[in-house]
Amino acid sequence: MSKEVGKGNKHHLFPYSFSLHIYKCRKRLIKDKCSKLTHSIVFKSRAFPSTIEDMASQFSPDSDPSPANSTRGNLADELGEPAPHHAKIPPQIDLLRIQRAVREILAAVGEDPDREGLLETPARVARMYGEMFSGLHEDPRYHLKKFFTEEYDELVLVRDITFNSMCEHHLLPFHGVAHLGYIPNGKVIGLSKLARVVEVVSKRPQVQERMTETIANLLIEELDVRGVAVVLEASHSCMSLRGVKKPGALCVTSAMKGLFRSNMSSRAEVMTLIYGGRR
Repeated sequence: MSKEVGKGNKHHLFPYSFSLHIYKCRKRLIKDKCSKLTHSIVFKSRAFPSTIEDMASQFSPDSDPSPANSTRGNLADELGEPAPHHAKIPPQIDLLRIQRAVREILAAVGEDPDREGLLETPARVARMYGEMFSGLHEDPRYHLKKFFTEEYDELVLVRDITFNSMCEHHLLPFHGVAHLGYIPNGKVIGLSKLARVVEVVSKRPQVQERMTETIANLLIEELDVRGVAVVLEASHSCMSLRGVKKPGALCVTSAMKGLFRSNMSSRAEVMTLIYGGRR
């Protein structure tokens, strides 16, 4: 038996089961297409803020700077949203606020912040400050917690640890090398940890004298050692680029603790190992 499908046209005769199968297939196909269309609309709508809170979140320094979370014409686009960078920048540093300040400086000196060559300058400077001042939000003591028991009681010295810091008086960089020595008291620390301490302490507004004393105090307090010697050598661009303009001048500072302060032979030994035949 068969049933007529399509009233008004007697030539279109199909078995009832076959017609029912076609009907169900078409219904499933339409449902699938509607589902995909709805998913596409929902997915694309996420790229646009739906509330004032969503729009405000795009201006926070913690917001994702990807195109999906930014819209044309907002403040982040105007200033140049900071791009992801390989260096670790603490979330406490307000990059957009730095950008606004840099634009003001450019305008104050008579430049056009919207000139092609300066459009991305505020964002670059913000990321630079994020790197240079990252040590403000990191505790150098974290790197001085792991020790190794060793029966060694002679001098341990790490020379020529390079560093870059920022002079707090003019916000101009100074750079050089640090020499760190200590006399263990039954325990030693990984050599790389000494370099990490220098890195953290240098990444903040500094003066070389305080930086030297800070590193020495950290080592003598945290390592439980018999003596600590810290010597820094640095060239300061605030002295070579402006003011007196004396490029090539080198500032040397030292801090001696424990045996290196009370025992002149120990002090002479570490200074000889630091400089050798260089002086």
